Amino acid sequence: MAGKPSIQNIETVEPIGLRILLRKDEDKKQTRSGIHLPDKMEIPTLTGRIVAISAQVELDANYPLRQYDRVLFNPKHAIPVDFEGDNRLFVIPVEDVVAVFRRESDQDGRA
Repeated sequence: MAGKPSIQNIETVEPIGLRILLRKDEDKKQTRSGIHLPDKMEIPTLTGRIVAISAQVELDANYPLRQYDRVLFNPKHAIPVDFEGDNRLFVIPVEDVVAVFRRESDQDGRA
């Protein structure tokens, strides 16, 4: 019997509908003024990077979101994705993205 080539199945997460998949930034352990917080205390972070965008959002000009954009989001409807050990992946409705961080140079050349 001839050996079959081994193909690794790579599992991905693809958001459906008006949703995106994002990786939440790590919670901060230090304030802006430089005060270190105790290990049990953290400043909740509501920012993250877009990992994947549903086809519906990508095709809708009303949502100027791109993969790897850093966004501010409302975590109320965020659904955690148990995909990685750090549990920082979330699927969120696109309506819960409240801002996109852009540099001035990012604005140039956009349609």
